[in-house]
Amino acid sequence: MTSHDGYQSDFLRSEVPLPRPTDDRPLWDLSYPHFSVLLDPARRLAVSTGVNIDGSSLRDVARSGDWYLDSRVPADEQAGNELYRDNDYDRGHLVRRRDPGWGTAEQARAATEATFAYPNAAPQAADFNQSPELWVGLEDHVLAYAEASGLRVSVFTAPVLAPDDPRYRGILIPRRFWKVAAWDAAEPGASPRLAAAGFVLDQTAMLVPAAVPPLAGFRTFLVPIADIAALADVDLGPLVAADVARATLRTPQWMPLASLSQVVLA
Repeated sequence: MTSHDGYQSDFLRSEVPLPRPTDDRPLWDLSYPHFSVLLDPARRLAVSTGVNIDGSSLRDVARSGDWYLDSRVPADEQAGNELYRDNDYDRGHLVRRRDPGWGTAEQARAATEATFAYPNAAPQAADFNQSPELWVGLEDHVLAYAEASGLRVSVFTAPVLAPDDPRYRGILIPRRFWKVAAWDAAEPGASPRLAAAGFVLDQTAMLVPAAVPPLAGFRTFLVPIADIAALADVDLGPLVAADVARATLRTPQWMPLASLSQVVLA
């Protein structure tokens, strides 16, 4: 593999393209080891990311690397340290540091260090980013599933870039984030089939404390993947039909998650 092989759409048994916006806005298509980022230069944040996770060769790589501007992108088209310094916003990894950390020791280290590129960051309220019940807990759950089962998983994550997001230091701060995990589900006597689950996480209450958040901030929702496509204006392709939540969500509603035990990746 090259040092910047990027997200691979044929990583699973089914072809799963990297989600893209439904419009034709200009984007930076950035490849890194085992993952890719589609950066919206107008918003200076990612509109989509995709990472391939090989659970059979994940490595526990010690944390290393520092946040850096991607030299392929003009500095004024990516959100750098000027957005995050001297405030309570975390540089929230979209593609998690550990997720692309597989392969040889050299490949795993290069991939984890590449996740510190600023195009892979989005501003997240500190409590939102650090809470095990929210962003971190859900991501750990997906990674643990891939590692324990030795399976391949592809994960897509991005902020919802809404036009009415609150402005801070010249950048619109996303109120919501979406995530879709995809894998090959096997049933006895049947060929593996593509399966996927979608989630929306909301930090509205942390950004605008006086507001009544429409998605009840501080909460994580299992949602129809079709709803994510509509909410974020992205084409999720075969992931919509592969949605395992269609059986769980018997009516078109969002299910708040009280426990990660409700998230069944099988």
